[in-house]
Amino acid sequence: MRAQALGHLPHIALALAFTAVMAFLGLVGFAFSDYDVEASAAFWALRTGDLEGFLAAVPAYGGSFVLRAPFAWAPALWGGGELAVFRAVSLPGLAACAGLAVFVAGRMREMGRSRLDRVVVLGALTASPAALSALEFGHPEELLGGALCVAAVLAARRRPIVAGVLVGLAVANKPWALVAVPVVLAAVPVRSALPSALACGGVAGAVLAPLLLFGGGFAEATVAVGDTGAIFTPWQVWFLLGEPGRLPPQMGMDGLRHAPGWLMPLTRPLILTVPVVAAGVWWWRRRGVASVYEPLLLLALVLHLRCWLDPWNFTYYALPALLALATWEALERRDRPPFLTLAFIAVHWITFEHAGRVLGADGASVVYLAWALPLTGWMVHRLLGRSSTSRAFLARG
Repeated sequence: MRAQALGHLPHIALALAFTAVMAFLGLVGFAFSDYDVEASAAFWALRTGDLEGFLAAVPAYGGSFVLRAPFAWAPALWGGGELAVFRAVSLPGLAACAGLAVFVAGRMREMGRSRLDRVVVLGALTASPAALSALEFGHPEELLGGALCVAAVLAARRRPIVAGVLVGLAVANKPWALVAVPVVLAAVPVRSALPSALACGGVAGAVLAPLLLFGGGFAEATVAVGDTGAIFTPWQVWFLLGEPGRLPPQMGMDGLRHAPGWLMPLTRPLILTVPVVAAGVWWWRRRGVASVYEPLLLLALVLHLRCWLDPWNFTYYALPALLALATWEALERRDRPPFLTLAFIAVHWITFEHAGRVLGADGASVVYLAWALPLTGWMVHRLLGRSSTSRAFLARG
């Protein structure tokens, strides 16, 4: 046990180093970010002990505020101001990704994976450009939600109740995690699906109950996110169906389009329905023959689908999919370095940071679809397209 614990020390040290770099780069300030507009008032009310003000100011993802409430209170111990609160409430997400990275690196070490492979995976799980964007745009809860979803799938086979609790916390943290629930339920043993679902619902309900009962506009804001509104970014499958118009340049690019009115009420139901279908087909085709870590690829698939089906898709939306894909590749593909993870990080960064400035909005959309759709097809084929013989062989392996 002592030798095993000592073996984790390099992983812990490296994860902490990566996390410190991310905090240094991403937590400089929050002015003009989503945190400034949506979260700062609610968290400052918590910091000053104004519970009524907190409940009045909490946004649609208020469950994340409940989960991180102790961190908002903590700066009061040393008289910290609003910047200290912002940094404190970002720590749970950073810590969750670091903990996931240490766990995965430890498994890789047990499998005999090289030090370089472990370093790459540690970096992908803790210090990706998508994670940095989440911090810079004021959404550190994305790190927490992504890590919770991956941890839930990792726990599903042996600890189904724990898996239900973890995905329930992810759903309470932010509603997009609903797409992970069918994956978790498909991955747990059949006899444990109902207890796991009840654990998920119970935990999510317990976190959200104070907001639903006393949260003022929280219920209305939550209902409102069922429609994606008029936000229409280039990095999604619907963009070229949009209506050209004279919009001011945004996000550093020209040629943005208007969202078609017929589409926007349909996208959220579609985003929630597709994972149910995907998980159901996978469960029907793969039960009894899937490898231990295959549900992680299914999770990566539904999280990736959520990105390109969402008219709001933005750079940090891909972070949970990246966490799932990197974890799957680290634990399942023992025969090679994590090339797919590195490729995902590279093309995602190029697409979101550079393609639009060079090619305009239409070009950015084409570039995104040029890799996002083939990646989807590859994951579907990997999950469902192999023969029964090869699936049984992989399951035994």
